[in-house]
Amino acid sequence: MAMAIAPAALASDAGVEDIATRIRVYPIATKTLTEAQVLRGEATGEPAMIAGELRLPRVQGRVPVVILVHGSGGAGNHEDRWSHEINGIGMGTFILDSFTGRDVSETITDFSRLPHLAMIIDAYRALAVVAKNPRVDPTRIALMGFSKGGFVALYSSLRRFQRAYSTPGLEFAAFIPFYAPCNRRFINEDDVSERPIRLFHGNDDDWSRITYCRQYAEHARSRGRDVQLFEFENAGHGFDVPNWEQGYDAQAENPGGCIFEERPEGLMVNPETGHPLTHTDPCYKQGASIKYSASAAQMSHDAVKAFLLKTFGMSKPVAH
Repeated sequence: MAMAIAPAALASDAGVEDIATRIRVYPIATKTLTEAQVLRGEATGEPAMIAGELRLPRVQGRVPVVILVHGSGGAGNHEDRWSHEINGIGMGTFILDSFTGRDVSETITDFSRLPHLAMIIDAYRALAVVAKNPRVDPTRIALMGFSKGGFVALYSSLRRFQRAYSTPGLEFAAFIPFYAPCNRRFINEDDVSERPIRLFHGNDDDWSRITYCRQYAEHARSRGRDVQLFEFENAGHGFDVPNWEQGYDAQAENPGGCIFEERPEGLMVNPETGHPLTHTDPCYKQGASIKYSASAAQMSHDAVKAFLLKTFGMSKPVAH
């Protein structure tokens, strides 16, 4: 059962002063793999050098860190706002940029410019880099992403990808996908991390449809996993992005109504046809809506911070 959030469900952190941060940019050596290569667990691919920005609060001792993974529009003000929120409760952030080093500006109009699955490798490379910092607690690093990055935050929880692409001994402490496309069916999809997964989704999302995330959460919980779905009424894709007032992108690729099912040879296919999905499949649309909601944004901020504080055994900073 999903968790529907009412406006008064969680208190705001208004009044808590920001905790000043130290900022450092790190290069990350990674590889660009095709979707089929990732599905087969291959390690060979086109070398790439990407980067991430580590922001650590000026507090004593080792701190938890949340790795932030951008969506199809690339990293920007959205991730900066979330970093500001998370730094404000005494935690570090690492804003991962998978696009710039690959000379990719956006994948909204063409997902193939960088497959969703390829960015899972980036996330695990970032985990290895962040965990080496002496100010970071390597056992308390969470993964949080938005849209395409939400896909990364959701499916990085599959142990097959952890085994294939993570540094031995390192794993994410929590997974926080925002408006993730939950319409993938993987082989051995029940082999999921036991770490908590918290999904956040708007009911009016026609780009990443909430129906599939409800099914995902219900199935995962039936298998004993710690998964919760937070639903927001009258909120759409990008509900936490202030400059995304309600609108429509006619050029956006939109397979939100499709199901992708994995085949052993390393293909994701339309289960109705057995063939890889293309723009000609009836479920595949052109164009998608965005819909910001101030109330959903605030409630999601509160819920994420409350979850992180509880998960990492911390208390909320006291306003001065």
